[in-house]
Amino acid sequence: MAMPAAEIEALIKAALPDARVEIRDLAGDGDHFAAHVVSEAFVGKSRVMQHKMVYSALGGRMGGELHALQLTTAVPN
Repeated sequence: MAMPAAEIEALIKAALPDARVEIRDLAGDGDHFAAHVVSEAFVGKSRVMQHKMVYSALGGRMGGELHALQLTTAVPN
């Protein structure tokens, strides 16, 4: 079962309330997404830690409901 982009965004924003989240469906199949997440919570954290924070927000759905997520993270300007 595919996961809607709006659900991915909602899960990320629930964990990172200040986040700006942009989701794109890469293949048009509802299984392969790209997400760009910008949050103050990433300040001072390594890129690996930033990604772990986002994956944690998805609550173990990676590899199941959510097949693939190309992720980029950033701190606000």
